[in-house]
Amino acid sequence: MEGGCFKVAIDFILDKALRGERVTLEEATALFESNEIEKMGHTANILMERRYPEKITTFVIGRNVNYTNVCDVYCRFCAFYRRPGSEEGYVLSDETIFQKIQETIDVGGTEILMQGGTNPNLPFSYYTDLLRNIKKRFPDITMHSFSPAEIQKMKVVSDGLSLEEVIRQIHEAGLDSLPGGGAEILDDRTRRKISRLKGSWTDWMDVMKTAHKIGMNTTATMVIGLGETMEERALHLMRVRDAQDECIQNGYKSEGFLAFIPWTFQPDNTNLKLERQTPEEYLKTVAISRIVLDNIKHFQSSWVTMGPEIGKLSLQYGCDDFGSTMIEENVVSSAGATHKVNISSTLDIIRQAGKIPAQRNTRYEILRVFDDVNAKVENDFIMQN
Repeated sequence: MEGGCFKVAIDFILDKALRGERVTLEEATALFESNEIEKMGHTANILMERRYPEKITTFVIGRNVNYTNVCDVYCRFCAFYRRPGSEEGYVLSDETIFQKIQETIDVGGTEILMQGGTNPNLPFSYYTDLLRNIKKRFPDITMHSFSPAEIQKMKVVSDGLSLEEVIRQIHEAGLDSLPGGGAEILDDRTRRKISRLKGSWTDWMDVMKTAHKIGMNTTATMVIGLGETMEERALHLMRVRDAQDECIQNGYKSEGFLAFIPWTFQPDNTNLKLERQTPEEYLKTVAISRIVLDNIKHFQSSWVTMGPEIGKLSLQYGCDDFGSTMIEENVVSSAGATHKVNISSTLDIIRQAGKIPAQRNTRYEILRVFDDVNAKVENDFIMQN
């Protein structure tokens, strides 16, 4: 009887979402505790296709530039960072960064995701000077860069500037939007266990809300498999949804969180020995995210952690975006995820999912649609990269 009642409850929640009614914290928790994965995926797919009936799946041509691996936060789940003073620590030269950006532009790239550790040896002027120099050389590149933890470190080294002033200054220097890295799980119980020095969940959210206030768009993320409870996963979604509501209700120029990207913890080479989450758990999380976060437009596949085949499946579970071609990536790959796709295989994967691929920019504006008519005459750079 209890199992039957549970199934009815899941059906009720999914029907409620399909009617356009909001899922509560308790209902979101019940979804995470359920194994009705295909049923949730079906509902998420319906919601996604209602918003995007054209069956277009977008992607961006971008590159991760990890400008430094020096970090004083010492997250247990990170295999990328090196302690201050380590012989393996580095800070890329400006010229190396410029070269990486030029290489990205040469293959039609439009986005640079520049992230690193919270390096205590870099003054605030390092970031503003670097951004200004990048924009002088590459005025059309979109700098979708720096996690909230890095922004908070900039505040620490800024000689007394407020968080809002720090974000205003780096925005004016050339930062276009903020990625949602470092969210992990937006609950302090889990955060204290995995990244005690990284700050509270409100520290992460304060950066995002401040960015929205001054007119910057952002994205949000979630990492599952860090020892969190199902209720904490649900609470994470509620906190993102509430912040998006706040942005909309206050009438900010920002669209708030343009996208939500969940992925799974990669345990290899880290100090956090936990079991790797299954593809089914990932797909369930993707579906629940689409169902619960009714005020966020885009949901991005995490093929870089799950692999291209699961990435393709996620396009049937609520994802309308395949993310970045990721010309370069060093953080997740340090923890054992070595999946790679190029532009040509991105097009193939999206088509295999029954979708029409389209290149977008960071603002999710479509730059080019690769429909069947044009499939045979794609530019040489697409086929070669």
